[in-house]
Amino acid sequence: MSWDDFDAFCHVAHEGGFTAAARTLRWSKSRVSAAIARLEAALDSRLLERTTRRVRLTAQGEELYRKAAPVFDRLRALRDESAASARTVAGRLRIAAPYEFAAHHLGPVATDLLARYPALEIDIDMHYDRVDLVADRYDIVFTALDTVLPDSGLVARRIFCLQRGIFAAPALLGRYGAPKAPSDLALLPAIASGDDAEWLFHDADGTSLTVPLVPRMRSPNASLRLQAAVAGLGVARITATFCAPAVAAGQLARLLPDFDCDPLRMYALLPGRQRLPARVRVFLQALAPR
Repeated sequence: MSWDDFDAFCHVAHEGGFTAAARTLRWSKSRVSAAIARLEAALDSRLLERTTRRVRLTAQGEELYRKAAPVFDRLRALRDESAASARTVAGRLRIAAPYEFAAHHLGPVATDLLARYPALEIDIDMHYDRVDLVADRYDIVFTALDTVLPDSGLVARRIFCLQRGIFAAPALLGRYGAPKAPSDLALLPAIASGDDAEWLFHDADGTSLTVPLVPRMRSPNASLRLQAAVAGLGVARITATFCAPAVAAGQLARLLPDFDCDPLRMYALLPGRQRLPARVRVFLQALAPR
């Protein structure tokens, strides 16, 4: 006996027959009949009188239907309300992300969605350190990784694979000259992110080359690294899209174009594998094409 057996009984009683109940439930008629038989056996009561023309409730069946029907009507209403809520883009969406990624990529998405969905609220917290998605009750945590994502209990969805390059100001290149190979970078001052110990390159043949770093300046903030590079204080490894305005203005030049840097992989960390709320799904869908 299961809740489905009770539900089948309520449908048979309401519809007046097995065939109509099976049609409504989208079950086979034999499945409906088996459900009623299990229920009658479990309750040790005959609930239905079956004739060739119709199905009639017994006294025990009448009493059970009177008590059970409102319960299942309410359960179906709750199911429908929950499904409608899951499709509604509303409520508070809590996001954590690195500063530059939030400003450059998340800001335009957030403003567009807030204009489209009046019942939606969005909180975007800036961070560089590791965030506990579950403990801090975020819906999405965006994180940047130089390599593949380490194993964790969270669901990770890759959002972007951002191309990076080595950039320097013309004034710096005037003093030191332009490097011809990654190894030449050891002769130039460097500006690095907080945990960079070396930079990895790949040549046209796929050969990997590493350059150890002794930076003049370290910061996890790409905006600060960009400012220092524009000021001619050193060479910096930054995503190409973030540097594009400075390159277009002639403030920076890209170095070593024949050598590829490892891309910066951006992931959306999500809490578990359950169905995502509509506000999360819509945000990720809006972010993807940009």
